[in-house]
Amino acid sequence: MSKKVYCIAQFLPKEGREQELFAVLQALEPNTLREDGCLQYIVTRQVKSPFAEGESFPIAFNEIWSDMAAFEAHCQRKEIQAFFAAHCEAESGAAEKWNVCIYSDEPVDFDAPELG
Repeated sequence: MSKKVYCIAQFLPKEGREQELFAVLQALEPNTLREDGCLQYIVTRQVKSPFAEGESFPIAFNEIWSDMAAFEAHCQRKEIQAFFAAHCEAESGAAEKWNVCIYSDEPVDFDAPELG
């Protein structure tokens, strides 16, 4: 059974601070990619396309973790907690809003046998 978890973390920067927030988020990549259980961790920015006109925050992390425990350990790292404190929760931070969601690729009631 797959234990991978997929995280989409979106950020809406305060007016005029998109480049600043993007750079701060990019700086989180090198250490996070060293974490056990991190399979993918890349910050992206929304680009215009007539084939993808959906609504979204303009900056998004696309993450894949080996399991929920690896994701939760990541969230407890001092560097990650400091980012949220300084850039999301603080009045002076560059993020106006943020949205972090976790997904699974398993269907409900998936019945594959567990391997020993």
